[in-house]
Amino acid sequence: MAGKMPTVRDLCVIGLGLVGGSLLRAASATGRQVWGATVADSDVAAAGADGFDAGTDVRTALRRAADRDAMVALAVPLTELDDVLREVRECAPRCLLTDVTSVKAPVLAAVRRTTPEARFVGGHPMAGTTESGWRAGNAGLFRDAVWVVCVEDDTELAAWAEVTRLALDVGAQVVPTAAAAHDEAVARISHLPHLFAAVLASVGAKGGPLAMALAAGSYTDGTRVAGTRPDLVRAMTEGNREALLPVVDEALGRLGAMRGSLASTGGLAATIRAGHEGAQTLARARETTPTGVRVSLAATDAREGLRALGERGGHITAVTAEGTAIGAVT
Repeated sequence: MAGKMPTVRDLCVIGLGLVGGSLLRAASATGRQVWGATVADSDVAAAGADGFDAGTDVRTALRRAADRDAMVALAVPLTELDDVLREVRECAPRCLLTDVTSVKAPVLAAVRRTTPEARFVGGHPMAGTTESGWRAGNAGLFRDAVWVVCVEDDTELAAWAEVTRLALDVGAQVVPTAAAAHDEAVARISHLPHLFAAVLASVGAKGGPLAMALAAGSYTDGTRVAGTRPDLVRAMTEGNREALLPVVDEALGRLGAMRGSLASTGGLAATIRAGHEGAQTLARARETTPTGVRVSLAATDAREGLRALGERGGHITAVTAEGTAIGAVT
């Protein structure tokens, strides 16, 4: 990457639900020119009532992005991605393209297959609620949240820097990593918890009125994400099948060992100690004082350096006009 950072681009968001709607709001608050489109009439009406430029014609929004050389952010479920990418190919084939989907390898494969001329940089903000739709969004959703911005061997670093700048501008901390590494990590810390929450919620509900009357923090904390729209949970978990299956197997192995111990000796010490230590690992990571890191995007090994930063749990805090990524790692 050579030269200075380009002028901040306009932004076109396709999909105006919780995350897409929040991105439209947050990007607008930074001074960017923004507009969006979605096939959901209710979200378009709500966005328009709030003063935002939104419509139901995705192709018109994409043609406008092509004319203005805008960044396009896809905020649609994985199940709708192929259809939207075909419209991108027809209307804005060479755009700077990113997404906010919770699975990255299938998105990368779909983009390479359908819109190979697009300058694509995969993204995933680790932010959200169990609510959905435009009304659920807010401009502060990404503040202090982690936002993965993917770095593949063929990622154009100037494009990566622009997507990173967008994420930083809306208040997020950027973690650079490859799509495959992202998917394995979120299988552990997002997708498996969604499945466990579903199991916990269904088992608890089988306890009837008494169980529901006694349900307190341990139950509500463990089942919170079970309130997410089922179609969204299915899209993310089924879409990450390849990475999720071995993680489910690992979890089942631990549950099987726990069950065996409980049945034979009545003891659960090993399982409980391991869980407590896992929770302490997260606490220690969040309490560690970070060390500053700088990665020149002009360096031949810049992509490897960015991925190494992410693998160590680091994040990017700024990208300079001269093309240096400034980060911190614990």
